[in-house]
Amino acid sequence: MTTSGTLGMFLLMLYSTTLPTSGLELLSEPAVSGGFVSTELNSTVSLTCVSEGTELEWLRNGHLIRVAEGNTQGTSRVCIWPVTHDDNAAIFTCQQKNDTSMNASVQLEVTYAPLNSVMEEVLVEETRELVMSCDVFANPPVSVLWEQHGAPIDLSESGFQMTNDGITSRLRLGKVARAKHQGLYSCVTTSPKYPTPNNKSFQVTVNDKTLQVQLDLIFPIIAGVVVIGLTTLLAVIARWKRITQCCKPAPNFDNSQ
Repeated sequence: MTTSGTLGMFLLMLYSTTLPTSGLELLSEPAVSGGFVSTELNSTVSLTCVSEGTELEWLRNGHLIRVAEGNTQGTSRVCIWPVTHDDNAAIFTCQQKNDTSMNASVQLEVTYAPLNSVMEEVLVEETRELVMSCDVFANPPVSVLWEQHGAPIDLSESGFQMTNDGITSRLRLGKVARAKHQGLYSCVTTSPKYPTPNNKSFQVTVNDKTLQVQLDLIFPIIAGVVVIGLTTLLAVIARWKRITQCCKPAPNFDNSQ
């Protein structure tokens, strides 16, 4: 076997051919399984399309991809780096430019875990609202559990409310009491894909309630006082003018002339 033949066989074993179509072949690294390329966030995916003697073109979700000159004839390659969230479920298609029925496609399957920090300090005043949030954006989706002092929070009895929109999970409490609610909280996310739990912790400190004047109530009061004051002042000025006009001495006509 020649050197070029050995290299070709090595590439086939390395890339693992996918969806072979007569006259056109699409290769991938990582390997394809059932039409899907499984990869992780920030990694690299290399796609190679081979069709002897023909001009090739690439599409991503049906939209043409620009490739460099000389990268379209017979063999064409594209590299996806770094892989992002937007690449999940993206379909890459290689086709012959003059006969688009000659094509092959793969779909990316990007896995990623939530991005959570280790610890967050939360300061809240007594009787105020407490809100904590953690990232749950992941593929595959994760299960979420909130804990207080290492024990699961009973949402049916604790007064807490939890929401989860698939991107952010929030734990909300309408009225904080220091004796019950101060301490350590954790947002625990688990997934079969990632055996190690991905946690975000919150150290909640409840401070004494301070006297706070609500500005949204003060401004209308101030505005009302100003309006009343100006109205009163204008009324006094108008009345004073009438008084001074009435008190002016009458004209002295000299009839002797």
